[in-house]
Amino acid sequence: MLFSKYKNQIVEPENALAGRADRPFALAERHKVLDAPLVTDEVPAGYEVALFGLGCFWGAEEIFWQIPGVWSTSVGYAGGTTPHPSYEEVCSGRTGHTEAVRVVYDPAKVSYGDLVAAFYEVHDPTQGMRQGNDIGTQYRSAIYTTSEEQAQVAKEVTERYQPELTKRGYGAITTEVKRAPAYYYAEDYHQQYLIKNPFGYRCHSATGIKVPRG
Repeated sequence: MLFSKYKNQIVEPENALAGRADRPFALAERHKVLDAPLVTDEVPAGYEVALFGLGCFWGAEEIFWQIPGVWSTSVGYAGGTTPHPSYEEVCSGRTGHTEAVRVVYDPAKVSYGDLVAAFYEVHDPTQGMRQGNDIGTQYRSAIYTTSEEQAQVAKEVTERYQPELTKRGYGAITTEVKRAPAYYYAEDYHQQYLIKNPFGYRCHSATGIKVPRG
């Protein structure tokens, strides 16, 4: 993609691409690893949804589908303005979205706090509009919460982790923490990408620092 002035600042809504009314592509019915439904607009009773952005979503999804208690995962676009964007549009920086992983999980088997801790432990949340060598707003760190309880837990975990980062010489956490916006599924070839392409790109540069448990 050509580098544009939008790559390092979130585009204003009036300058965002128009997008489209509906998803312009089909998706597989089942998750290739977990054999759960891929499109999970309705989740099983008692299950919950978590939404994270932590750099390239290929490797991020792989991390979450390996956590016991996670029922299904998908990758998509969140936090922006353009409805139903394409990957190429997101890469342009003119949709406002970050690459995101949507996690459907059983809270009886894995807590939201543990998911947030895993999120922080597998990437560097202090890099702003980038993750490693990937630069642009689509790679920004984000926690999008779906309830007041999630928002409180995300705040508490973030506050516990910052002093540990500071001790090791890292800067302030730049993770965007806010109520979950609209989520748009990414194209089918992005879903469970690293099962389809086992030698594919993994971008995450973890700090190696564990989040202190409450």
